[in-house]
Amino acid sequence: MFESDNGSIDFVPSNGLKVVISGSLSVYEKDGTYQIYVKLMKKQGLGDLYKKFNLLKEKLDKEGLFLLEKKKPLPYMPKKIGVVTSSSGAAIRDIVSVLKRRFPPVEILIYPSLVQGDNAPKDIIKSLTYLDKREDVDLIIVGRGGGSYDELFCFNDEALARAIYSLKTPVISAVGHESDFTICDLVADVRAATPSAAAELAIPSRTSLRKELLNLIVKIEKRTYRKIKDDFSYLEGLEKKLFYLNPIQKINDKRVHLDKLFKRLEHSIALKILGEEKKLLSLYNRLNIKNPELSIQRGYSLVFTEDKHLINSVANVNIDDDLYIRVKDGIIKTRVLKIKEDKIG
Repeated sequence: MFESDNGSIDFVPSNGLKVVISGSLSVYEKDGTYQIYVKLMKKQGLGDLYKKFNLLKEKLDKEGLFLLEKKKPLPYMPKKIGVVTSSSGAAIRDIVSVLKRRFPPVEILIYPSLVQGDNAPKDIIKSLTYLDKREDVDLIIVGRGGGSYDELFCFNDEALARAIYSLKTPVISAVGHESDFTICDLVADVRAATPSAAAELAIPSRTSLRKELLNLIVKIEKRTYRKIKDDFSYLEGLEKKLFYLNPIQKINDKRVHLDKLFKRLEHSIALKILGEEKKLLSLYNRLNIKNPELSIQRGYSLVFTEDKHLINSVANVNIDDDLYIRVKDGIIKTRVLKIKEDKIG
């Protein structure tokens, strides 16, 4: 078996070990001997385990235990993470180291369990059941570090698979290395390639959280600025509406309108009064022309009887009638002695 092929063996061959090999047969012509060029080597019995794995996988797949829609989402920021693995293996150290490096405040509850051998499935189920019943555990990581196929086969147990499927707490399965695949990986909510990868998936790092927080702050600032800008524009619109609908503004507008009306009215009244004054003056002048008082002031006089009847004809008087003559500075009483009719024209 050449070095390029024996790198795939996950165990150290030793004398007396029963194995199943596959490769090619050739003849060494010089000695006339046969030899086998080994390509693969597995411990005897692994073929039965692989067949058992496929049968269980097919059975559980038909029952829907692997459906993606049945998977529970992982919590974004778990406060407490339960870990089911061996207390002495490298897996627990890797998980704790990565979790504390990524987010130191996270709480870790370790429940040591067997992760190899015939009693391992029951012990793992017991650990998972305990953590699932706790109200403070948000996420469970179950698994172990690398090993041979038969060492990892306890994670292909049917009872364990059904127990993981029934848990209400999300489960990350991290069994072996990236090339290893178990029933536990298929039924869990999330499969991690390694225990360290499980810790990476379980919680975001401080760096990513800081970056996300900064992005959120920028988004909040932009949305807040846009909201304030929109609200300010809305308030400006309301202010304009209030300005036009404000009763005080309307009263002021009406007051200005009334002032204009009053000015027009005052102007119209002034023009009307001026026109009437002109009419009165014209009438006054016309009256003055006919005013007997003015004639009296110019030297004329008025003659009237005792009962105030104006004498404007000799036909209105008789001899011995008492008459009164109105002059500018008084009244003269006289008696008619003679009447002379003046026929002019």
